[in-house]
Amino acid sequence: MQTVEEIKALLHRNKLRLMQELSQSKEAMQLIRKSTHTHLTDEEKEKIKIQLLDICKAIPALAVFLLPGGALLLPLLIKLIPDILPSAFQEDIEE
Repeated sequence: MQTVEEIKALLHRNKLRLMQELSQSKEAMQLIRKSTHTHLTDEEKEKIKIQLLDICKAIPALAVFLLPGGALLLPLLIKLIPDILPSAFQEDIEE
């Protein structure tokens, strides 16, 4: 059974990872806006590609979580399909 301190630590770590994902999404949106009037470098194009893939990964994970019993099913899916989570949460699997 996890203690309150362990749960707080997990929530804090996931909050930081969520903020990282949001920051990356914001950067991707800025690059997409920039692409409407100038050409992007290969590095900028790669950043957009990675971030769009992360967004596409988050949607199925959210859908599974919202299903009845999804809170129990999602951890099992993460073990079976580690790539279902966005990149900011990937290192959590290896711990």
